[in-house]
Amino acid sequence: SKFIDFAARMEALQKVLDIAGPLLHIECFDNSNIQGTSAVAACVVFKNGAPEPNSYRHFNIKTVVGPDDFASMREIVQRRYRRMLQETQRLPNLIVIDGGKGQLSAALDALKALDLIGKVPIIGLAKKLEEIYLPGKESPIVADFSNPGLLLLQHLRDEAHRFGITHHRKKRSASFLVSEFEQIQGVGAKSL
Repeated sequence: SKFIDFAARMEALQKVLDIAGPLLHIECFDNSNIQGTSAVAACVVFKNGAPEPNSYRHFNIKTVVGPDDFASMREIVQRRYRRMLQETQRLPNLIVIDGGKGQLSAALDALKALDLIGKVPIIGLAKKLEEIYLPGKESPIVADFSNPGLLLLQHLRDEAHRFGITHHRKKRSASFLVSEFEQIQGVGAKSL
């Protein structure tokens, strides 16, 4: 496999986003809501520029009925950082939201509720990876694909998608199995 200079990627991203400290701990959120069924979300964690899979988390959306991506994003971001605050864990140096302005403002609402605005840098990553949205800035940063920092964002996003989708498939096939069972004569809710 090709050598990846994780440090260079982190440094480049830090410059692009104009963030003060090093990006040693980044978290990326993805809602993979397939036609509004089994709403789940994923949070992937990168430490020192590389994936740390044992820190990844899945979220089943609890408070949102129907496919509402913004409300789902608000819920999971709030749940994630409320818990980290309660457990006095160290917060990330950057939060990446998979989505444009709407997703970003939903995540900002969650941070506001936890009094974390200005304490953790957060960005939204629009669908095609060409635009990076920053809170309070009307126009996005347009991505320069030769920038190694962008490769780090791309890696984060791909991981979040992959992780979200595998959980989603598991969840969907589990609910599919249950409904198949229920249709078999004599195998009702009681005997399950």
